Amino acid sequence: MVKVTTVKKNKKTKNITHARAYVKATFNNTIVTITDSEGEALMWGSAGAVGFKGARKSTPFAATTAVEQVAKKAKEIGIGSIELYIKGPGPGRDGAIRAFKAAGLNITMIADVTPIPHNGPRARKRRRV
Repeated sequence: MVKVTTVKKNKKTKNITHARAYVKATFNNTIVTITDSEGEALMWGSAGAVGFKGARKSTPFAATTAVEQVAKKAKEIGIGSIELYIKGPGPGRDGAIRAFKAAGLNITMIADVTPIPHNGPRARKRRRV
């Protein structure tokens, strides 16, 4: 008879007090990711993961609910202040900022990192009617 032993991995517990929050607000969804200072993802959430479906995912209320859920997890592991990076043109942008403030997290910086094309690729040919 062979004896099987299981080895448990020790889960690293980091003592993080300051983190970065990335909010990607698209027209269809709002995705929130909290990372440490090196950019390693600690937790994430989205309007779809909270339970909203279809057109309701793209509302400011759905974004607020997603941020509240992620901020609650962040406070549990000891995060007190965040840098906020917001990307995209979606309706969840302002709701996300308000939700982080309401959750009691100290916002040290807010940056808009939406990519802007500087002329970009060649446009499609003009439509003739």
